Amino acid sequence: MLCLTIRIKRNDELNGKRLHRSLIDFLIENKVSGCTVWTGVDGFGKRKRSTISIEGVTINMPLIIEVIDDKSKIESVLPQMRRMVGDNGIVTIHEVHAL
Repeated sequence: MLCLTIRIKRNDELNGKRLHRSLIDFLIENKVSGCTVWTGVDGFGKRKRSTISIEGVTINMPLIIEVIDDKSKIESVLPQMRRMVGDNGIVTIHEVHAL
């Protein structure tokens, strides 16, 4: 099995819709087994720091989306996922052993 990990920011958009929601909808449409969206507390990357705090409220936090499925399923959705993410984040893949 493979784990597809996507790192983006909460406020990233694709065609006027939050990117993480677009990615989840795409995964559901393609019958991927499931995914989890994790909210990060802080971070930085090529687009600078990921957090902005205003009076104790943090916005535009980093998000990590993890998808675990069979190699064939991940490979079939990977090209479109990469296009959707574009320059907004990074997509990584690693092999996992699910029990």
